[in-house]
Amino acid sequence: LCSSMKSPNMAFFKQQKVEDVYEIGEELGSGQFAIVKKCREKSTGMEYAAKFIKKRQSRASRRGVRREEIEREVTILQQILHANIIKLHDIYENKTDVVLILELVSGGELFDFLAQKESLSEEEATRFIKQILDGVNYLHSKKIAHFDLKPENIMLLDKNIPIPHIKLIDFGLAHKIEDGVEFKNIFGTPEFVAPEIVNYEPLGLPADMWSIGVITYILLSGASPFLGETKQETLANITAVSYEFDEEFFSNTSDLAKDFIQKLLVKDTRKRLTIQEALSHPWIT
Repeated sequence: LCSSMKSPNMAFFKQQKVEDVYEIGEELGSGQFAIVKKCREKSTGMEYAAKFIKKRQSRASRRGVRREEIEREVTILQQILHANIIKLHDIYENKTDVVLILELVSGGELFDFLAQKESLSEEEATRFIKQILDGVNYLHSKKIAHFDLKPENIMLLDKNIPIPHIKLIDFGLAHKIEDGVEFKNIFGTPEFVAPEIVNYEPLGLPADMWSIGVITYILLSGASPFLGETKQETLANITAVSYEFDEEFFSNTSDLAKDFIQKLLVKDTRKRLTIQEALSHPWIT
């Protein structure tokens, strides 16, 4: 079945040259198969971020992203409209790339903001976490799992205000979770992935909740709970749920904050906090 049958709205990305419509500017970041550049819509003067995704050229190739995967990312972005999630403006394609024109988020990564501040007060941390939870609540209400929540994928709209507005970005790994359809995969960044990903078990929305636990730990301490000397060690720490609240970093942290983290970093997905439970946890409310 060709993809145009499956998703009539999707298969057709604009074929005209993106350079004709947008002035392409400086590079903002890059990943394995994608590069993001600032751009300006010529007709309106509006600024956006252009994400150039390299297309896989043949079935045998290991370079580039398969078209189905690009379409999956786009289909998910098209279903989303929320203040804490990046917006998709337009889509172009040429022989080598699919180009997503996305909302420009210019305050940098939450990661860099943290690096400048060492660690955050609990009050600052909860204001960030609350926004992350709001964005994830929206996704989970639509049965969308992000699967790549980490500080690099949490961007600030403007870093020069006391509590910056955050946006979740990079839906390259996101999936719609369907009832009765088992989904297994191995992906993500070792430091942030849930045990069920490491163990190649069925995946769903709870994997995001684990990542939120890791992110919260990092926000409060500047340290990473499971990070080992090697990738193997990190993954072993995750499956053993081997972490502690090191006195050096957590001496002034409230029991409520630790309770929130402890209820997210739970191996059994059925016992892990859901997004609704996290939003109503006393540390957050």
